[in-house]
Amino acid sequence: MANTKSAKKMVRKIAKKTAVNKVRRSRTRSHIRKVEEAIASGDKAQATEALRLAQPLIIRSGQKGITHRRTASRKVSRLARRVASL
Repeated sequence: MANTKSAKKMVRKIAKKTAVNKVRRSRTRSHIRKVEEAIASGDKAQATEALRLAQPLIIRSGQKGITHRRTASRKVSRLARRVASL
């Protein structure tokens, strides 16, 4: 339990940041799922469009520290390779 004034403030700040990161992580995962569903359906045009929308979100999640930078890069690379192979 936070006792000092600064510790209480940090608890509030962490709660806000956690809420924001949760939304960003959820949005990123949803876009990744849309790309994977388009790949599974075999529709290259739809998969390309889904990847075009998902790529900036994935990279930004790496920049913001929601996922590791290299993890984000790896996810984009693997999705792009799967879309290209359709």
